[in-house]
Amino acid sequence: MNELSDLVTADAILPRLLATSRRQAIQTLCETLARSAGVEARAAFDAVLIRERLAGTGMGEGVAVPHAFVPGLTRPIGAFARLEPAQDFDALDGRPADLVFLLLSPPERGADHLKALARISRFMRRADMREKLRAARGAEELYALFAGPARVDAA
Repeated sequence: MNELSDLVTADAILPRLLATSRRQAIQTLCETLARSAGVEARAAFDAVLIRERLAGTGMGEGVAVPHAFVPGLTRPIGAFARLEPAQDFDALDGRPADLVFLLLSPPERGADHLKALARISRFMRRADMREKLRAARGAEELYALFAGPARVDAA
């Protein structure tokens, strides 16, 4: 199953995020989750930055999946952005990321966090999906891609 709609809601999708740095992109994504899911933006931002210092979260092919554990959550949640311009997330292929999926999880749900990371990774590794994400015209089309085939056909 490639659906990610249980992780990201339509109001946590930024079809065009103008960011001048990785840090700014992460901050904006954390602020977006603060508005859409009630996350404490500063706590989320700090947790993600600490994780980023351990190792970059660039997957390659223009994709990054910054992630962290944040107290107070009940389940994994996410936000997605298409960055303009692409930013360096230390991917092994050296390519900057223009597709960024931020994942936050409760500290006591480590297994759920790893499962969510694996699902996001499988989804973003697909060349056809990356192409569709880059071509989508707005938040609704992007959300339909995350929601799965039934939503894409209906869109």
